Amino acid sequence: MMTKPFELKDRTREFALEVRRFLRKMPRSDANREDARQLVRASGSVGANYLEADNALSPRDRLMRLRICLKEARECEYWLGLLHLKPSGQLEVPRRQLQKESSELVRIFASLIRNSSPEPAD
Repeated sequence: MMTKPFELKDRTREFALEVRRFLRKMPRSDANREDARQLVRASGSVGANYLEADNALSPRDRLMRLRICLKEARECEYWLGLLHLKPSGQLEVPRRQLQKESSELVRIFASLIRNSSPEPAD
């Protein structure tokens, strides 16, 4: 993985791209194919929902989008753990890097959620 971008929108995009690069090297099996599909969706959703949060219509909308980002980042951790790698282990290092990045994204989004406050109810 390259140096992490400072901007979260760039970082989430880079994460989704790195996931795709990693998956191109994965061994082909029915289980990996299904798990990879889920991982691709979740990794792309993190960035897409962050863009939506960044352009939210209200503080409540922003908070909802950030919660989706958190959920999807956690889901990435899950799917990365299920992928079956070849015994050679050459993909284990990139997988650990992606797991570390998804874990960091989870912590970032959890912090953003804790520090966000929705609009007061009418």
